[in-house]
Amino acid sequence: MFLQTKKPHLQAVVMACSLMTFSALSMAEDLPSLGEGASPWKTDVFYENHTAYRGSGVGLAKFRNTLQAESDKNLDDGWAFHSVLRGTWDGVYRLNENTFGNKAGGAVSLYDKPSGTMIPYGGGIPVAGGLAAGNTNDGLRVLGSGWHGFDGNTTAAVPVRPCDVDSRGCADFGGYGNLKRSELEAPEFNSKLDFIREAYVRKTFGLKDGSDLFVKVGRQQIVWGRTDLFRVLDVFNPVDYSRNNIYDELQDIRIPLWSAQVEWRMGGSDTMQDRNLQFVWSFDQFRANNLGQCGSPNAILDAACLFRALRMLWENGNTLSNFGDLGGNTGSFAPGLAGIRAVHLPKWSDAGSYGVKYEGVTQGGLSFSLNALSYRSQLPSLRGGKGNIVRPSNPYLLNFDMEFPRLTMVGGSMDLQMESIGAAIRLEGALTHGEEFANTSRPELYSKNNTFRSVIGIDRPTFIPFINPNRTTLLSAQLFYQHIYNHEAYQGTAGRVGMPDWEDNVIGTLLIKGFMNNDRVSPQLILARDFGARAWVASPQVEWNLTDDLKLTFGANVKGRDDNTSRYNWDNTTNNSAALGVGNANGGFGGIEPLGRFRAGPIGTAFNQNDIYFMARYKF
Repeated sequence: MFLQTKKPHLQAVVMACSLMTFSALSMAEDLPSLGEGASPWKTDVFYENHTAYRGSGVGLAKFRNTLQAESDKNLDDGWAFHSVLRGTWDGVYRLNENTFGNKAGGAVSLYDKPSGTMIPYGGGIPVAGGLAAGNTNDGLRVLGSGWHGFDGNTTAAVPVRPCDVDSRGCADFGGYGNLKRSELEAPEFNSKLDFIREAYVRKTFGLKDGSDLFVKVGRQQIVWGRTDLFRVLDVFNPVDYSRNNIYDELQDIRIPLWSAQVEWRMGGSDTMQDRNLQFVWSFDQFRANNLGQCGSPNAILDAACLFRALRMLWENGNTLSNFGDLGGNTGSFAPGLAGIRAVHLPKWSDAGSYGVKYEGVTQGGLSFSLNALSYRSQLPSLRGGKGNIVRPSNPYLLNFDMEFPRLTMVGGSMDLQMESIGAAIRLEGALTHGEEFANTSRPELYSKNNTFRSVIGIDRPTFIPFINPNRTTLLSAQLFYQHIYNHEAYQGTAGRVGMPDWEDNVIGTLLIKGFMNNDRVSPQLILARDFGARAWVASPQVEWNLTDDLKLTFGANVKGRDDNTSRYNWDNTTNNSAALGVGNANGGFGGIEPLGRFRAGPIGTAFNQNDIYFMARYKF
């Protein structure tokens, strides 16, 4: 079917995937030996289809086809080479183009609370002349319409079509946010060569004192964490949440970086069974976490839509409903008054990450690590207080520059066996210095705060007779805790003011995974609860290894939350009306938008994204 297409960019993707397959299957015969000590190539090729259907009138939300080739070869002089090549094509942008493709969105109207009427985009009070020419009411949705109601809250319009169809609000936010349809449907085939998932050489050098020096250089994932889902220590590589939100395995959504890893394997001592000292360095260009593009099926926290709406507001103008600066009325703002003015991506020379990890195993069998890392924040910070062309000296306006500050993380991890309860305990903790959070009590609308994160995980194989009386079922529970130091939040004259992120929050997960039919059938249930957001997700799934080479997976992903979403409300600009100079104590924005998404979290903002899915994976 794909080979008959007349679309040239789609043909290029198909040809590239076909070339990957052909090259991988013929590698053993056609590639050079690379030295007398080299071994034949060993290559495995996998194909996977992931199809998802989403409720709430969305329909098809994923038709992702992935081809992956994993190759290994022993080279001359003790070196070894490993590579993973992956190509993806997601047909949802064509098969459901009215929701995610070139025909997505439409004309919108925004509710004006003072008048009780719906005002079409471009209407309301014209501010400094209103919208730019050509900024039409087409291809839009109301910001936040996918996860909450409005009830007179402030919101805006946002474009949802690919950026080659509608360029409004498009900008490079660190590898995403400015993508054409062809780049959304085939994300690995880009200028950064992301189809090269891994490509590195490694070698172990024996030292005179009996210790070893292990070296690995190339494009790779450097994994420091001991827990699933939560990234406490495992922050060296950014993550691609656009692939499947938070629900894919980390090994599949980490963004590999060109890096060097050197590990001094010191061996045992009087008090230790084993000791290692590892140095890591990324010399790649900066990559942020991919938060998706507004209009794509997976845009975690709905953050990509907020960024696109704010960028359009600055470049093209936008219509804002129930805006405090207008006395609570709806108005259309001219370009250059508010929004994201600029995106400052770190230069290549200052984008690198570097760190050190010491890990060991005591004579009693306790595994632990001590970690330190300097890296660029993979999440953006919006620094406000920049002024505008109307009131350039006023720092209390909603004008932002997007920055990615440098962070320092120190922490550690520990694994231990609790024989008395038959369980394994996993612990991680990290203190991060220099993180920036939205803070409406500050003129610049952000603050720097140290943050502590930790995870405790417990794994216990347990006999559950009704699942399998002859085989243990895996029970795995985790609790993630986050604390923001010097947190600022208080009740102002018009609402809650300060930092919308929770000062203390806990997220819990539970995995129940069974094994049946000689381990060929594996039912599982994953439950997660965000206690601050009062939101939850349940994900039942069944894996069936039909043969040694073919695996089928059936599953669902269902979310829920507290009906009272007022806990997400926030007064979104400074409460200092005198300094604001507009005579309005509310200061501008109020309600769920735009900062309520940080209180709702990735589960609460995906409230309407309930999926059922099917996956088929075949090994050639």
